[in-house]
Amino acid sequence: MNLQLSQTNLEIHSADMDNIQPMPDTRETQDIFLAHQPIMDSNQKIVAYELLFRSGGQGAGPITDDMAASASVILNTFSHFGAEKVIGQHQGFINVNTELLMSDILELLPREQIVLELLETVAPTLDVIKRCRELKIMGFRLALDDFVYDPAFEPLLELADYVKLDLLATLQSDLPSVVSRLKHRPIKLIAEKLESVEQFKLCRDLGFTLFQGYYFARPVIISGKKADPAKMVLLRLLGQILGDGENHEIEKTFKQQPGLSFNLLRLVNSVAMGLRNPVSSLNQALVVLGRRQLQRWIQLLIYTVGDAASQNSPLLQLAASRGRLMELLAKAQRPGSGDYHERAFMVGILSLLDALLGLPMTEILSQLSLNSEVRDALLNKDGTLGQLLGLVKELEAANFDAATDIMAQTGIPLAALTEAQLETFRWVDELNQEKD
Repeated sequence: MNLQLSQTNLEIHSADMDNIQPMPDTRETQDIFLAHQPIMDSNQKIVAYELLFRSGGQGAGPITDDMAASASVILNTFSHFGAEKVIGQHQGFINVNTELLMSDILELLPREQIVLELLETVAPTLDVIKRCRELKIMGFRLALDDFVYDPAFEPLLELADYVKLDLLATLQSDLPSVVSRLKHRPIKLIAEKLESVEQFKLCRDLGFTLFQGYYFARPVIISGKKADPAKMVLLRLLGQILGDGENHEIEKTFKQQPGLSFNLLRLVNSVAMGLRNPVSSLNQALVVLGRRQLQRWIQLLIYTVGDAASQNSPLLQLAASRGRLMELLAKAQRPGSGDYHERAFMVGILSLLDALLGLPMTEILSQLSLNSEVRDALLNKDGTLGQLLGLVKELEAANFDAATDIMAQTGIPLAALTEAQLETFRWVDELNQEKD
């Protein structure tokens, strides 16, 4: 795992976690619901995000219901927070209906990063085609959403950079003919609402180059399957740390993975710059780093070890996003409870271990000494931490009404949620940009 990533993004320092300050005052933050759904290439590296917005006003509908509300929410999000906080260095796909497409307000958006996703309700009228040509000249890229072929759309196909096919609305048997009609064009095909690895492989083989959906986060449990030994060593280490194991036992486990020991020493020596002599032994490294930061490092490292490509994997970034967002929301709930913040981070990070390891969550948790609050949240979504985990999952799916209900139960204001999401987006974007 990258050294700089570990030091910067895991916030390794000597301060006691119990002294974490509450989140900044968010009274000036516009109340906005955000969803941030990854779009991946064939190597499952995140290359873009689809952004879904909704105003937090009473009775507010999704952004596609009303052009004025849509324009206000989108523009204020980018102008108030800045594109770098919302999408980082990635492209951002934004849904537009006919009214929003024709509005001059689009021209205020960062055109080098924004892809305008024309909803299926946008008819290919002469005015629409003319407007799309203008936007292309300005530097915007265009995508056709939920595409179903019709000869009337030929002019838009000539202008489109992307075409999205909804896997839930398209028969699998129809996919080859749809792809054959489009693949001779200079258009990237995006398969969206993928729900399984099998669907991903089918679409990739047919010629799709981009993929959207949470198929990568669904656990595939194979009876008798052996998990990656390197990951199991990290799981054993995590269990020893959570179980308050002796340093010499933890050191013995580290020695089973020489590369892991080397990375730990590099990490500690970068953190402990003020020491007179460099840290040269595992035992000294464990003392200098401390259990809490070691625990954080291992919780993220388990998603990257054994796979050079996994540093940018969506599974790592989704786990990191869940952990960080849950931690920030826990701070909003209980500003002075560092242990609670740490448990919230842990629940988010560990919530995808079954997808990573291909093992049932009950079997994974049997190897970790977790308190009942964390276990109940991971297994049954029980308790306050279970509610927070449910909240972040609803936000991932853009189920804003369900998210609103959970927020009412947990007492988290929308302004605090918006602030936490933006900080999480920034943190995960840094994670994504780090290079080995």
